Amino acid sequence: MSNIPGADKKISAGICGILLGGFGVHKFILGYNTEGIIMLVALLFTCGFSSILGLVEGIIYLTKSDEEFVETYINNKKGWL
Repeated sequence: MSNIPGADKKISAGICGILLGGFGVHKFILGYNTEGIIMLVALLFTCGFSSILGLVEGIIYLTKSDEEFVETYINNKKGWL
């Protein structure tokens, strides 16, 4: 496990993105509440089709290095992909 602050969220956000992506759980884990609510609403209006976005984001989270993940999603607060 990395000693980089914020890297501990990478695994949980990535797995939740893959398994529960449509519900926006991975967004809430990262502190992106607005984006999480948008994903919940999109899930209802797209009959689950928006879950693909969560799956893709989860894979992206897990394939980034700890340093890239922290820089992109913790420090720079990049909310989407």
